[in-house]
Amino acid sequence: MTTLRSFDDLPAGLVDELADAGLDPLDVYAHVVAALGEDLPGGVDVTSQATIPADARAVADFGARDAGVVAGLGIAALVLHTVAGDDLTIEHRAPDGSRVAAGDVVMRVHGPTRGLLTGERTALNLACHLSGVATATSHWVDALAGTRASVLDTRKTLPGLRALQKYAVRCGGGVNHRFSLGDMAMVKDNHVIAAGGVVPAYEAVRAAYPDLPVEVEVTDLDQLRALLDAGCDRILLDNMDSPTMAEAVRIADGRASLEASGGLTLERAREVAETGVDFISVGALTHSVVVLDIGMDLQDLP
Repeated sequence: MTTLRSFDDLPAGLVDELADAGLDPLDVYAHVVAALGEDLPGGVDVTSQATIPADARAVADFGARDAGVVAGLGIAALVLHTVAGDDLTIEHRAPDGSRVAAGDVVMRVHGPTRGLLTGERTALNLACHLSGVATATSHWVDALAGTRASVLDTRKTLPGLRALQKYAVRCGGGVNHRFSLGDMAMVKDNHVIAAGGVVPAYEAVRAAYPDLPVEVEVTDLDQLRALLDAGCDRILLDNMDSPTMAEAVRIADGRASLEASGGLTLERAREVAETGVDFISVGALTHSVVVLDIGMDLQDLP
């Protein structure tokens, strides 16, 4: 029977590491416990229980199978500590945000063999996915290098994983957009239709929430001009071609930050950035990312 370690019994250094990364350690722990619950509904890893002596110990290397940017290794460590308890030593070989090559060992773990194998898949599921997000983000960051544009994530995140995915975006060098519907107002096309235009929609939000950041989506330059005249200082350019975005930058002339969005691809990233926009938002960073393959292998060490 596997008894999961309580949050209060986790190593203080690990909890501090998560907090320093901008994560809520208790929330991360709750997610880890829920994820482990999928593998341990009866509390037993029957394969490890049957094949491995209770007192067996092992050294396991977490190794990158492909090149990329790692993220979520501290979360993987939290999984293993939750399963294996105190009798565990973890050596971080590549901090989150590091660029690694195929074959690099990113983390080495010493501990009870049963605990390592019981927590293996949950730890890898999280680390591989988050490293995939960080790696995808880094490709956009590289494409935008030398321009003024930053890559933004969106709310197109997997349910329950938003905080972790947005953390991985930061590890990849990207910038977080709003986290929820309450920390920033974002007026999109359906709001515009319901409110009767971009300016009435903007003014309604500004009247209701005078201290809240407001961004408004536009589809043409007339809407852009109207919002600039109304004092809107953050505008999203939706599905515009590059020449139109360049003209929008000229018209705005620094009066508002401009975000490009809609139908953007990595191949087009540089072209869009060179129009002079401030941000490029990419839902694919989180909603359809390919994992970075990381594996855990037991080592035959003296």
